[in-house]
Amino acid sequence: MELLLDPTGTAENTQDDTLSPRPVSLKGLTIGLLDNTKPNSTMLLENIVAELREHYGAGESRLYTKDYFGTPVKKELLDRIVAECDVVITAVGDCGSCSAATVADGILFERAGIPTVAITSDSFLMSGRAMASVQGFPGFDFHAVQHPMASLSAPEVRERALVAVPEVVRILGLEG
Repeated sequence: MELLLDPTGTAENTQDDTLSPRPVSLKGLTIGLLDNTKPNSTMLLENIVAELREHYGAGESRLYTKDYFGTPVKKELLDRIVAECDVVITAVGDCGSCSAATVADGILFERAGIPTVAITSDSFLMSGRAMASVQGFPGFDFHAVQHPMASLSAPEVRERALVAVPEVVRILGLEG
């Protein structure tokens, strides 16, 4: 049995649009990185967390990989990440279904009490926004990197990560 999303937005907890408590800083926090299996996702996430360590004192990171990019994270993996991490960054939505699933993942983690940044690509911003609305969280804030992601070289992925870091920090409530 696979979990299906109710496109009508009437499923249990779909009107909960409260963010989890934001960290005061990232100093020493464990950062969960959820790779959705799309090309360059791991590289993007690892570049972002390297910057968070260097400039914001983030602690260790733990990399997790979803089974399939087009569906939300399975409950077992969600529960494991919630138990092991203080903050989560999930990426990368670079198509319609994976963008929607990436945003759904972010909302699932927020509802579980974990501050989360979901990252899609700008070509699929509308898919992410539609999923946030369907999940009862129309104002869910996520970051959209410049499309494409899958075909980029390592230096190009690094550039996308450097652009993303200030948005990650802002979404986590650490700006200023």
